[in-house]
Amino acid sequence: MDRYESITKEVMDEKLWLLLGEGIIKIFLVLLLSRIIIKIGKTVINKFFAVRLRSPIRVSERRETTLIKLLENIITYVINFIALIMILEIFSFDVKALLAGAGILGLAVGFGAQSLVKDIITGFFVVFEDHFSVGDYIKINTFEGEVLEIGLRTTKIKSSAGELHLIPNGSIVQVTNYSILNSKAVLDISIPNDGSVELAERVLIQTLNNMEGKYDFLVKVPEFLGIEAINPDEVVLRVTAETKPMHHVEMSRILRKDISAALDLSGIKSMYNGSES
Repeated sequence: MDRYESITKEVMDEKLWLLLGEGIIKIFLVLLLSRIIIKIGKTVINKFFAVRLRSPIRVSERRETTLIKLLENIITYVINFIALIMILEIFSFDVKALLAGAGILGLAVGFGAQSLVKDIITGFFVVFEDHFSVGDYIKINTFEGEVLEIGLRTTKIKSSAGELHLIPNGSIVQVTNYSILNSKAVLDISIPNDGSVELAERVLIQTLNNMEGKYDFLVKVPEFLGIEAINPDEVVLRVTAETKPMHHVEMSRILRKDISAALDLSGIKSMYNGSES
């Protein structure tokens, strides 16, 4: 009975509830303040880079977008860590001893965290050596798609089918970036081997010259390279077009449509075998 009364007395203790209420309010304020600081930090970062993009000094928008994402991640991690330390102090934990213990524990599990360290270091090199940036269309190992985010540990890629791939930075061994250099559309046109080659060449050259300045993504007038192959029943003619990055597929379709219409008007039947690079 005495024990029951003791417990009841402790539970009903006014000071206990005051301390508990004070602790809850402090935790709420810490969490609220951390959210506000993170939001302000992200806003400052975005405004800073927005000013840089408007400056007369030429900067890479791809690189700036990637750095924004990376800095936002760093701010989020740092502020959340500080908030966690403050919450532990509210609960009267000895933070110094905890940090010292964490340091010793860190040494003990250091070998097990090698992959984490490798992910972070690789992520920094990816950003600062500009291997690829947010918005680029790339292929990492067997995964291909648009880069959505480059984090401290992982890179997020969205495939053309809408799949989201999370790739640890440390596993990035080989990268193919399709968004930096100009692309090239290559189109093979097969026409009957009936003596209409010269006419087809004139039609192709005229059609290609008419495309000058017609499309913003077309770097220069498409080129007629000549005869690619001669078979008993057909002659293969090759056309190429240099485009801005990732516009080669669109250009191939336009070439097929325009060349097909022009050859049809000239009475020449045609077939296509296109490739893009």
